[in-house]
Amino acid sequence: MDVAIQFVGALIILVPFALLQLRRTTTHSWLYLWLNLVGAAILAWAAWVGAQWGFVILEGVWGLAALVGIVGRMIVEK
Repeated sequence: MDVAIQFVGALIILVPFALLQLRRTTTHSWLYLWLNLVGAAILAWAAWVGAQWGFVILEGVWGLAALVGIVGRMIVEK
């Protein structure tokens, strides 16, 4: 089950990356930001459970960056 959760989290992050490379989205799009936040949260949680502290930091920062982008976009669109 743990590997399946990690696999899903990784796919959720890789989809917006692939879309960005194919020029189907931008780094400021809601889709890109939300998928990065959700994928990073899943992977950070899985890393926490597995006591993989380097990955907790990596995914925590990745998720925080996505959250900052979401909040920034909400402020701009007000």
